[in-house]
Amino acid sequence: MTQNFDIIIVGGGAAGFFTAINIVERNSKLKVAILERGSEVLTKVRVSGGGRCNVTHACFEPNELVKFYPRGEKELRGPFHQFCSGDTIEWFEKHGVELKIEDDGRMFPVSNSSQTIIDCFLKATAKLGITVLTGQSVQSIYKKENFWKVETQNQNYIAEKLVLATGSNPKIWEMLQTFGHAIISPVPSLFTFNIKDPRIKELPGVAAQVTVKVKDTKLESTGPLLITHWGMSGPAILKLSAWGARILHDKNYQFTIFVNWLNDVDTEDAEKILKELKQEHAKKAVSKKSPFDFPNRLWESLVLASTIEAETKWADLSKVQLQNLANQLTNGTFQVNGKSTFKEEFVTAGGIDLKEINFKTMESKLHENLYFAGEIVNIDAITGGFNFQNAWTSGFIVANAI
Repeated sequence: MTQNFDIIIVGGGAAGFFTAINIVERNSKLKVAILERGSEVLTKVRVSGGGRCNVTHACFEPNELVKFYPRGEKELRGPFHQFCSGDTIEWFEKHGVELKIEDDGRMFPVSNSSQTIIDCFLKATAKLGITVLTGQSVQSIYKKENFWKVETQNQNYIAEKLVLATGSNPKIWEMLQTFGHAIISPVPSLFTFNIKDPRIKELPGVAAQVTVKVKDTKLESTGPLLITHWGMSGPAILKLSAWGARILHDKNYQFTIFVNWLNDVDTEDAEKILKELKQEHAKKAVSKKSPFDFPNRLWESLVLASTIEAETKWADLSKVQLQNLANQLTNGTFQVNGKSTFKEEFVTAGGIDLKEINFKTMESKLHENLYFAGEIVNIDAITGGFNFQNAWTSGFIVANAI
């Protein structure tokens, strides 16, 4: 049996729903269907942001916003001038969802629940008469005269226009390759570092503001670092994993990092500070209290790692011990062996080559009436609501073009 629609959207995630809703809101005569391979729609929206859904980020300047995208920075400048984070806030408010800004700039629904976003989308699709079909795993796509034909395991669909919003789905990428589209092979992005090291073994939960560098690369990142049971996480590490997605993949996730626990203080200045502390606190035990802006437990661990006994007083520190400590503080060397997925953030770097997409319309340059929205293209961002913003912006542009 074959069903006819004006537009078929493959992928029942954030980008697919946003595209569908925006199309029908502009032209209610169009018949639109969303095909989802799973039994449920919007599953990634549900788990994102720890179940709160990090909708976007409070960065309202397109030229600033693009800097959060390791892949796609240049290409997104135009699209963000059409639909940016401010437009996202306005769109959701119009649809009855109020957003709030947190201290770090991330934006969530006031309800603190991703269900609010899911309900908003489901309500809109129902109201607009958009057909949502689950359990539709696409087996083949081909073009027949001026129409696209999509075959799932139990149904055939025909439409004049086809939108692919399937995220990092290897099967769809393979089909696109048969159409002549180049796919940049996917590698993980946004992951935490697995590190076994006595200095951090007893410190899960401890956080500090740091600078991290990857040895023998230009990769560098600053921000909060969180020590975990398996190694290191937090924004500083996640940024590094996004910008270094390809490089770290090529290293097979075996590499060395340097951590500066004093963030922007270099080794020489750290030594000077320690000498002053030696004068000031001569009679006190070095390991007892952190003189820096990070927890005592971390300070004690770094002191012991500098071959300084727990009871040693500041006055008794040798020149070598002072140098050791300055080095541990500003240039701690850690071996990374492997990675772990960050929470539920399955983000990949890779997808349709950006050179083959018209970013004014998100249409394929190779095939007329074939459009892309969301993570199916080789665009990805660091954590903080940016990947969703790309989904909203690309969906909006597709809808506008159609």
